[in-house]
Amino acid sequence: MSSTERDVDQALAYPEPPASPLWHRHGAKARPLTPAQQRRNRELLDIAQRTTRPRSPRPTDTPAEN
Repeated sequence: MSSTERDVDQALAYPEPPASPLWHRHGAKARPLTPAQQRRNRELLDIAQRTTRPRSPRPTDTPAEN
């Protein structure tokens, strides 16, 4: 067995380290939106869903057609 195989076996023998405590929020809750903010968000979402975004035009001839 080479030293690299032994290193891999050794690494797999240990459990994964715990997640960083920085990843967890402790009691910090997001502020609720006001009814006016909720209404504005809904209006913007509705507009965004109804309007089509311009897409880059596709080339008229593709290599497969030639």
